[in-house]
Amino acid sequence: VQLQASGGGLVQTGASLRLSCSASRRAFSSYLMGWFRQAPGKEREFVAAIDWRGKTDYGDSLKGRFTISKDNAGNTMHLQINTLEPDDTAVYYCAMGRLWGELDRGANGYTYWGRGTLVTVSS
Repeated sequence: VQLQASGGGLVQTGASLRLSCSASRRAFSSYLMGWFRQAPGKEREFVAAIDWRGKTDYGDSLKGRFTISKDNAGNTMHLQINTLEPDDTAVYYCAMGRLWGELDRGANGYTYWGRGTLVTVSS
C-alpha cells in the first residue's frame, strides 16, 4: 500500500490549508484512516481519524480548526486546517489502519504510513 500526502507549505498565521492523502489500496473506504503530525523535537501526535462509517475523532486540542474527510471514489483523504497557528508547524503524516477498524488515536493502530508533508506557519 502506498500513501502519498500533499498540500503542505509555508503559510502565515491565520491562513488555511487543505492536506490530501491518496491511497493505492482498493476498498479504501473500508479502512480506518488517520492523520498524525510531528513537530521538531516533539513526539508524533494524533490529529484526526475517520473510520469506514465516516465517524471522526480529533486530538483533544484540535477539534474546531481541523476537519477530516474522505473521497471514497477518489481513494483520497483530506485534512482541512483553518486559522493556522505557529504551533501547527510540523510534518503531517497520513496513515491507514485496519479493515473495518474502529477509531484509534494511537500510532500502533495504523499499519501503513505516507512520507509526510511539511506545514510551516510563520508568525
